[in-house]
Amino acid sequence: MIDHLSLQCADPAATAGFYLDVFAPLGVGEVMRFPVPEGLVIGLGTGGDSIPLWFGPLVDPGTRPVHLALAAPSREAVDEVFAAAVRRGAEPLHEPRLWPEYHPGYYGAFFRDPDGNNVEAVHHGAP
Repeated sequence: MIDHLSLQCADPAATAGFYLDVFAPLGVGEVMRFPVPEGLVIGLGTGGDSIPLWFGPLVDPGTRPVHLALAAPSREAVDEVFAAAVRRGAEPLHEPRLWPEYHPGYYGAFFRDPDGNNVEAVHHGAP
């Protein structure tokens, strides 16, 4: 349903670097980077024709935390993402585990990105 998401960041390059490192197990890579008068805009994706995740400079310094969930191909990939986030100094919110209250087979881990957003890696299905 979502075509793309753009997040305002205090430091777009640092935040994009965080996502590139943490979500490397999901095949996330930098697709595009260009300057705008306010700073730098960086687009990330996993290949193909779309660029679903964008980082840009703060336009409004108000607090707007969001929840962003990226699909993982396996439970092991969720574990790898969480471990990478913790290595990068992310605040862990929930360690990887099953969340049966969402639906059977929902396996996810949650942490905060450098701008305070609630980020999740999730795998739907059997192990």
